[in-house]
Amino acid sequence: MSKLDIRIEPAAHAAPPTLPSPLGFGRHFTARMFTQQYLAGRGWHDALIGPYRPLVLDPAAQVFHCGQMIFEGTKAYLRPDGNLNLFRVEKNAERFNRSAARLAMPEVDANEHVHAITELVRLEHGWVPKEEGAALYIRPVMVAVENTLEVRASRSFLHYIILSPVAPYFAGGFKPVSVFVSDGYVRTVRGGTGEAKTPGNYAGSLAGTEEAIAAGYQQVLWLDAVERRYIDEVGAMNIAFVYEGKHIRTPMLSGAILRGVTRDSLLKLAPDLGFSVQEDRIDIHEVMRDIEAGKITEAFGMGTGAVIAPVGRFCFQGKNYAFGSSEAGPVARRMFNRLTDIQYGRVPDPYGWTRLIEVAAAKTNPSPARV
Repeated sequence: MSKLDIRIEPAAHAAPPTLPSPLGFGRHFTARMFTQQYLAGRGWHDALIGPYRPLVLDPAAQVFHCGQMIFEGTKAYLRPDGNLNLFRVEKNAERFNRSAARLAMPEVDANEHVHAITELVRLEHGWVPKEEGAALYIRPVMVAVENTLEVRASRSFLHYIILSPVAPYFAGGFKPVSVFVSDGYVRTVRGGTGEAKTPGNYAGSLAGTEEAIAAGYQQVLWLDAVERRYIDEVGAMNIAFVYEGKHIRTPMLSGAILRGVTRDSLLKLAPDLGFSVQEDRIDIHEVMRDIEAGKITEAFGMGTGAVIAPVGRFCFQGKNYAFGSSEAGPVARRMFNRLTDIQYGRVPDPYGWTRLIEVAAAKTNPSPARV
């Protein structure tokens, strides 16, 4: 197994005895970050865990002009014994490399990538929040840094990882959200970059999201870009519908839909909880009819940030389609509880999804070293 040689520098400051309150999501950052450089013909080099600091990039860096940039998102969870769990971090590393390939960027060694995350989290474990539902969010990024305005793939890149102590994604907790179905804007198209975690996908969703928020809704349900008929994603999450309280149906991966790690985990978990699962093309008109008829009893988003985000109502073409209860449904709640129990180490992990980081007796600010 490959093991990255990382130079370690002291942090500029230690974790505070009390984290800021309220934490919010992605508003505060730990004292250290990981960086390494790539140059064509040399490969990845100069791996470093050092103080969190601003990036210095030339105004002509290609990330600003060709948009070559990818990122990932995963979390470290505080266990009852004081140690930490990473959750399916290898799957995130695989997706990081799929995104890199789609954006004509170099791949990272997946084992070295996971090793960098592990060491950074171990060093910064004092930043892991202790309150219910909170975690340490992990954001790996790669950007093109060659200075040129030519429209071509960059020859040099920066790979970095930052950490953020986060509260639950939705401030209201595990409560149903309202969703506006957009048939004017689209998120991405088959053959495009929908499967890649690249900022352009998210930038393209902001106008539709702002429109939905102005209309009183919290999220947007995106339809396919070709026929404006088949369901893709909700906000920045995958989506699922529950039929008659026992059958889970979710859009099949089409090339326009992100291969969600949470989605994959919940679909694998569902049969063990007594729920059947189906992946197929889902027509928005059929869904609205089935909600009205009572066939669909729940809907929920699936993603790293929220894990599960129950949906309370949809607005489609000026009409509201609501579920009977103002609370999260029993299927969403049971799936959420089971998956988060595994993530936080409250129950045994029969799937081999978690990676233990022992920090209970670790030093918070060791001297410079190599790992």
